[in-house]
Amino acid sequence: MFRTVLIANRGEIARRVIQACRELGIRSVAVYSEADSDAPFVREADEAYPLGGAPARESYLNIPRILEVAKQAGAEAIHPGYGFLSENPEFAAACEQAGMVFIGPRPEVIRLLGDKGEAKRAAERAGVPTVPGYNPEHTATPEELMQAARTVGFPVLLKAVAGGGGKGMRIADSPDAFLELAESAAREAQNAFGDPRLMLERYITRPRHIEVQILADQHGTAMHLYERECSIQRRHQKIIEESPSPVLDSQTRAAICDAAVRLAETVGYTNAGTVEFLYEQTPEGDRFYFLEVNTRLQVEHPVTEMVTGVDLVHWQLRIAAGERLELGTPLQRGHAIEARLYAEDPENDFAPSLGTLLVYQQPHLPGVRFDSGVESGSTITHHYDPMIAKVIAHAPERPTAIRRLLNALEQTIALGVRTNQAFLIALLRHPAFIEGALHTGFLNEHPVRSAESAPPAEVLLALALLEPLTRGKARTPTRRDGVPAVGPSPWESFGRWRIG
Repeated sequence: MFRTVLIANRGEIARRVIQACRELGIRSVAVYSEADSDAPFVREADEAYPLGGAPARESYLNIPRILEVAKQAGAEAIHPGYGFLSENPEFAAACEQAGMVFIGPRPEVIRLLGDKGEAKRAAERAGVPTVPGYNPEHTATPEELMQAARTVGFPVLLKAVAGGGGKGMRIADSPDAFLELAESAAREAQNAFGDPRLMLERYITRPRHIEVQILADQHGTAMHLYERECSIQRRHQKIIEESPSPVLDSQTRAAICDAAVRLAETVGYTNAGTVEFLYEQTPEGDRFYFLEVNTRLQVEHPVTEMVTGVDLVHWQLRIAAGERLELGTPLQRGHAIEARLYAEDPENDFAPSLGTLLVYQQPHLPGVRFDSGVESGSTITHHYDPMIAKVIAHAPERPTAIRRLLNALEQTIALGVRTNQAFLIALLRHPAFIEGALHTGFLNEHPVRSAESAPPAEVLLALALLEPLTRGKARTPTRRDGVPAVGPSPWESFGRWRIG
């Protein structure tokens, strides 16, 4: 096992990896930007080093600086978390060239699966069902795409080959305005990814989004840890994730999980990853189609951990260190569901809500887990994702898991910024959600309205009086640049305070 691992990330995923390192007896090294100098993950790591300015390009995307710090700290391996450099094949290759282990797949596998066209061809070689469409190896002209669309049949979906997160994606319902949509998608793909190539697929209406967690070691063993349903989305971003899927029977579950493992074996995958599928329910029967592979740990990985009892970050570290997968066949026990609590304003088109999180308190409840990167006094900045916490509930069956998640959200206190807390509660109470009638257009079909009640006046007054204490508060001693900090922490002696 490694002695020292550097975490090239921030927030809740950095805290998650630090926790796993501590449990495995590994020394953890954090890196941080100027905006994160007082963040919880910085003081929780064994050592912490500054990277640069708040913008990600000056810090968490700064490959030379990250590698410089890793050498200085004596790191043998680098965990990329998710986001930032986690799916960057150049970063993975740079780690290897610097003599450090990249905790993830090999650079060539990341590169292959990061290209949607190549990934789809790999799925076809593995015998995995794919959506009918047009997948050229060259840069197709809008006219070529139009001809293919007429052959496939409208509606069709234009997708950026190098894309993700909905960038370079357009839906064409008919030939009208198709050429304009294709040109617009290509421009957006070029601006976002430096690659204008587009592919085309039949547009599936009301699909479910099903993904399969995979693990694969360096000795040829690949396995799945069942599926997650991630159909509740907004702008192609997941909001609610759960396992098992409410719709899959045992036969379909086995088929979709086996397809994910076949693809992993075909491309020589190693470490943790997720194979994503679209699931279509039709009068003629249900079908699933390959969508893409995320070559990293997923934000929603706790859902799988709750139903299988397998610690995915432990196994990421163990596989990267050369250990064999010896898990047997984990069972899928009970039901787990996760909601993403964000600092965003539902009444302003879910725009990020920036400022100081004056009070953050999470309840301690049976069957409930919080993964969070913030605390009272943390600043929500425009530089990074405004997630406050992932709230995960587990129970023997889905209805109880939903009620546990509702209870946890209702007892969570997050004041000082706007949040989607009331929106999540209303969504989880929606009859169609409770019924399990999910699809990726759920929120378009069932608009969820929620009114976030304002805190009582006395709470706001208390916050106003206490807010100066949260600015510039002292922190628990930590290590910066390898030098232990000294001195007491007035904030710790001030103690926890509670509103309510």
